Amino acid sequence: MEFPVYLHIGTHTILLHMVTEIVSFFIAFRFYRYLKKKQGDAITGINRLYILLGATMGALLGSRILGGLEDPLALAASASPLRYFYMNKTVVGGFLGGLAGVEGMKKLIGEKQRSGDLYTYPIILGLVIGRIGCFSMGVHEETYGLPTALFTGMNLGDGLLRHPVALYEIIFLLLLVVLIRWISLRFPVDSGALFKLFMMGYLLFRFLLDFIKPHYTWPVGLSSIQIACLLGLLYYIRYIVQPKKLLTPHAGSSLHLL
Repeated sequence: MEFPVYLHIGTHTILLHMVTEIVSFFIAFRFYRYLKKKQGDAITGINRLYILLGATMGALLGSRILGGLEDPLALAASASPLRYFYMNKTVVGGFLGGLAGVEGMKKLIGEKQRSGDLYTYPIILGLVIGRIGCFSMGVHEETYGLPTALFTGMNLGDGLLRHPVALYEIIFLLLLVVLIRWISLRFPVDSGALFKLFMMGYLLFRFLLDFIKPHYTWPVGLSSIQIACLLGLLYYIRYIVQPKKLLTPHAGSSLHLL
């Protein structure tokens, strides 16, 4: 397999990654619309629109800010810091920024209902599709792992056997879906619990994954993404310490998606 992977459409050649980025957003949004129609939505149409706007703006800002801070040396050497921030992005920053945008918008419009469950499965689906594109770039995008002697090592385009971290993430996400689904069917989860489970699981996974990825290491021994993951986990600490807070006070009001 040669990296990066291209698609040949007639006389045109296009990166697979570009296609998966577009497809991931399209399919994830269509899946969200399907779930919203099937399950209903306790949040009114205009408020849901405002929340989507808050999530989008927060994700755009968060992904660029954290992406730009991943390598402070490269940022300092950049001729245009603003352009550097714009050109670099990370999913972790997008999730945390989106979370901040949603919570900020809900306070602004006075919305009390929890809004995350409808996004959970669409986000995971979109992320899986997107990571297929990341894997297709090999070492030509910074989503590859350190060299390894393990049987999972793959030549991603530079002749070295490396951790295929994008594939690791896809496998993790599929297992996380199974776990979230099992929990939602086995226990009377409270509204918003599915999204919290996803965020806690994903942030912990990304914190651990960065140990096998090349990155700039701050004096505390962690990367920018790892620090952000710890801050995100700290936000959810009450649910980590007391998982029962994820359960609904009234078993009959539990929300089961899918």
